[in-house]
Amino acid sequence: MRTAVVIGTGLVGTSAALALAGRGIQVHLRDHDPGSVRTAAALGAGTGEAPQERVDLAIVAVPPAHVAPVLADAVREGVARGYLDVASVKGGPRRELEALGLDLTHYIGTHPMAGKERSGPLAASADLFEGRPWVLTPTRDTDTEVLNLALELVALCRAVPVVMDADAHDRAVALVSHTPQLISSMVAARLEEADETAVRLCGQGIRDVTRIAASDPRMWVEILAANPGPVADVLAGVAADLEETVRALRGLESADDDRRRAGTEGIEDVLRRGNAGRVRVPGKHGTAPTAYETVSVLISDRPGELAGIFADAGRAGVNVEDVRIEHATGQQAGLVQLMVEPSAAPGLSAALCERGWSIRQ
Repeated sequence: MRTAVVIGTGLVGTSAALALAGRGIQVHLRDHDPGSVRTAAALGAGTGEAPQERVDLAIVAVPPAHVAPVLADAVREGVARGYLDVASVKGGPRRELEALGLDLTHYIGTHPMAGKERSGPLAASADLFEGRPWVLTPTRDTDTEVLNLALELVALCRAVPVVMDADAHDRAVALVSHTPQLISSMVAARLEEADETAVRLCGQGIRDVTRIAASDPRMWVEILAANPGPVADVLAGVAADLEETVRALRGLESADDDRRRAGTEGIEDVLRRGNAGRVRVPGKHGTAPTAYETVSVLISDRPGELAGIFADAGRAGVNVEDVRIEHATGQQAGLVQLMVEPSAAPGLSAALCERGWSIRQ
């Protein structure tokens, strides 16, 4: 691949353009908003000038509802040798393209499993896709050249290709992406009218659960409108669990021993099933999940504190696998949780104590 057109300069489109431009690909940018193109170009994602000849690959990075018309226009214009989209829903757009009577041999639907709570070109980064799954949905009609171009794009963005059927993809993202977004928003909505005293008690748990609730509602309405059936199916299962959990909790507050016993069993059941499901979530780099030991360190809110902890961990010969920070309410201090291999935890704790860090057991 030497040249590409990116149609849609939002978060995903601009991130792909940055990755390609950074690896020597000539990238041309298009968007219905000229300001977005100028911003993406200023970031180094490519040029807003139209290509003088047919490019190798056209990347359509628009919301699912707009994929078919935008891609159809590009195909009729003949802007590229191959075409793909990066929308988060795959079955619907392909059926719309088929209904338009287009020759889809030079098209493949794709979806990079990466994103942020913020949208737009200013949120983009060239490393957005690194190490992340990038779903490809070829059919028997997909031309080999187009599949190879898509694989080359995935490689240039340093993502991991995953081949799936389009409808299977839509069911999968309903479970692992679309439903979590709605549930996060529902939990966050409980905070809107909550007493200020209760909100001040928010800790890392509520921050983890509600992080993606900060996402753009307009963008998510378009995504969910393109995949309503599979999402509703998953939510129906969640609703059934909620009903059982509410019933169990009511049993726990009952004076009847049998009802309390049944309530305990019901709560234990949902928590144990949650444990079993959580174990299946992939760990670092998509590998099997690993149980890490947590070393908790108290720090002040001063410049260089985090760098100092990591430097001292490095001097101790310990690799920090993951990190979390909890900020203390009303104080200029916090708790850094360093996740390390269990065998390394005692040595790290001792080394940090020797260097003056306060370890919380």
